[in-house]
Amino acid sequence: MIVKPFFLLFLLTPIFLVQGVQFSSDFDNTHDRIWLGEDYWANPMEDWAVRDGKMVCLRNGPNRNVHLLTFGLVTDDPKASFQSSVILGIEERSNRGSAGFLLGVLDSETSDPRASLIMGKGLAVGIKTSGTLFIGSLDSKESIPFSGDILLRIEAKPSGKKGFHSLTLTASKIGTKISGSMNQEVRSESLMGNLAVGCNMDGQSKEQGGKLARFWFSNWKAQGGMIRSRPDLAFGPILYAMHTLSRGVLNLTAQMPPLGEKEAKTIRLETKNLSGKWIGKGLARMDPLSRTATFRIKGWEDSRDVAYRVAFEDRKKDGSIIDRYFEGVIRKDPVDKNEVVVAGFTGNKDTAFPNTKLVENVRIMNPDLLFFSGDQIYESVGGYGIHRTPVELATLNYLRKIYLWGWAFRDLMRDCPTIALPDDHDVYQGNIWGESGRDCGGIKGHSQGGFAMHEDFVNAVQRTQTSHHPEPFDPTPVKRGIGVYYGDMVYGRIGFAILEDRKFKSGPEGKVSDWPGRPDHVKDPNFDPASVDKEGLVLLGQRQLKFLRHFAGDWKGTDLKVALSQTIFCNLANYHGGNQQYLVADLDSNGWPQAGRNRALAELRRGFVFHYAGDQHLSSIVHHGIEDWGDAGFSFCVPSIAAGYPRSWLPDREGLPVRNRPVPGLPNTGDYTDGLANKLSVFAIGNPAKKNRKGRLNTLHDKASGFGIARFNAKTGAITMECWRLLFDAENPKPEDQFPGWPKTILHTDNYGRKPVAHLSEIKVKGMRDPVFELRESSTGELVYALRIRGQSYRPPVFDADRTYQLRVGDPDSDLWKTLKAQKPVLEGKSSPLNLNF
Repeated sequence: MIVKPFFLLFLLTPIFLVQGVQFSSDFDNTHDRIWLGEDYWANPMEDWAVRDGKMVCLRNGPNRNVHLLTFGLVTDDPKASFQSSVILGIEERSNRGSAGFLLGVLDSETSDPRASLIMGKGLAVGIKTSGTLFIGSLDSKESIPFSGDILLRIEAKPSGKKGFHSLTLTASKIGTKISGSMNQEVRSESLMGNLAVGCNMDGQSKEQGGKLARFWFSNWKAQGGMIRSRPDLAFGPILYAMHTLSRGVLNLTAQMPPLGEKEAKTIRLETKNLSGKWIGKGLARMDPLSRTATFRIKGWEDSRDVAYRVAFEDRKKDGSIIDRYFEGVIRKDPVDKNEVVVAGFTGNKDTAFPNTKLVENVRIMNPDLLFFSGDQIYESVGGYGIHRTPVELATLNYLRKIYLWGWAFRDLMRDCPTIALPDDHDVYQGNIWGESGRDCGGIKGHSQGGFAMHEDFVNAVQRTQTSHHPEPFDPTPVKRGIGVYYGDMVYGRIGFAILEDRKFKSGPEGKVSDWPGRPDHVKDPNFDPASVDKEGLVLLGQRQLKFLRHFAGDWKGTDLKVALSQTIFCNLANYHGGNQQYLVADLDSNGWPQAGRNRALAELRRGFVFHYAGDQHLSSIVHHGIEDWGDAGFSFCVPSIAAGYPRSWLPDREGLPVRNRPVPGLPNTGDYTDGLANKLSVFAIGNPAKKNRKGRLNTLHDKASGFGIARFNAKTGAITMECWRLLFDAENPKPEDQFPGWPKTILHTDNYGRKPVAHLSEIKVKGMRDPVFELRESSTGELVYALRIRGQSYRPPVFDADRTYQLRVGDPDSDLWKTLKAQKPVLEGKSSPLNLNF
């Protein structure tokens, strides 16, 4: 052990070693709270807090660490040096444990500092509770008593050996003359990356053997030529914001971190007027659990781009207040665009974080709307497992994960309207059959139907993802007070039906599953699909079916209609998992229950509604059938952003009968029945590769990761679907960058595939272009369909030649209508056109 006076530690360091960028923590002036500040990322966030001017680890466990975001270590100058110091102490003593620094934490595949937060490896240096110092796997020969406050300092300077730096680690007991140190040469390149402090990062602390100690830290400093400032990586206090714009109403939610009791509880929304002055638009209070603040601004000026900023009063312990901002642009409603572009995403494992290539490619494509269809997070995101109770801890655990998603996509979302739909993994379930909010008694009972997590947790998740959506069609909560968000949005003259296709769905266990094993996986080749299509089973539920009926008939401000939901209405994937296990049917798919699936498709068909969804980890274009192949609408299922659990559709391997293959030679396409006897016409399928290449991103690419683009031409009614692979250059796209079968263009009228048996008289409209035709059965008033035509003439098809019909023609925007009652089918050429003058 080397003992020297405490004050000499600083005098022995030549001044040239510490010149350069300097960082110093400010916990003394920070209110007590969970969030450490915009300069830091804590692993895991819920295990750290600022308390009494210190950064405290709250829970025992290995490798609890805090990364410095706004400064990192670089090695481009072989003559440069750095030093970092921190005061630390034991918060909870144990014979096992350590505290210190992580140096050069780097994700070797991407070298991205954000990826390095969760994927990086670095060199651990520090002090164990035994008083022994360590650098990597090397321990010091001597030790010092570990009690009281310890000043720990690491210093790196060039060694006499090219490509190497010499590390000096020193630990000193503050207030005494006791200190110890050790030295080690390391490769200079191993120091490049993030700089972190933390607990229990040595090899011994990762082994089994009893509870680990906890520590606190304060007065963290870093300086020197190897320290590089990177202020663009600051994260907070306003983490990100999402918004929608519909019918002149702006809905915007700002996501905040977990702040302290003595900090501001509200945020402001301001916009820049035509004179360049910031004008207040509203004040919103932060929800104490979800840490969201939501604005609903009616009468929004949607005919021009409007710059906005969200403002937060950052209050310090010394009484100082600084306004902090998050800025973006609310784009004008693109009602005059020929083509509205919607980017679609699903299934976001953290192995691609921060999704740099995908985000850049989407930015180049410049969509008008972002659509996240579910599984924005998985339970494994960021490591450290999950907490299910208590609610506050579980929510903090979830927030840490969803923050990573928001961080990855925030620069797209700040200027682009966004729809996000929570799915099963977002609420910590592998699958979800919501049963109208039923309490399923925990995760073991989830296949019986219901939510496994506490209702407050579920509502907090929904607020973080959907509180910026337009108001729901019917806001009445389901069981346990769990909120709903289904409803519509009109943007760019496209009507979007936002659905919750899991919340009301029946669970299979105890209702239909009379086979061994998982109640949702059917493996018996002799399985009878009719045996699981029982009376009373629910898919969308009556409330959402009522909404869809209304949506189909409401064409105000609308030229095309699209349904957005978690997944598609069929059981397409028949091979599951890394081992590609064959399943006859999967009751987690929305091919079950079949009667509910058919009811959903029938309601979508009434409005010629195109279906845009995700979840399957298997991209596809399907034309759905109810009574016959292709008699309903089209769906586009987008690929996973970062696929974890691969799925495939390989009917050709099984020799399933097929007809009407749309493109000769394109395998696994054509007319099929799925394992639940649903009729489907597959036009394109994005199966994963047979083998995966090495490297995380290459593996994700080969597992069929990517994103979707849907282009809606309101003028012509054309819908073009594109399905892009993960790794490509959007500046120079190639045909092979899309999955086989894409791109594909359909017309909006293809979403009503039923073949007519007759027609009404041709209607010619004068004084109005592109009117809406609304057809109802005269006897019941039931809506058959509603459609905005292109042009001024239309011969309405009908599907029962023995009925009479009521036809309403007009424009809901001007509320001008003409009604033709008791209309009967006529043979072509046997009647004169009917003229309607407006």
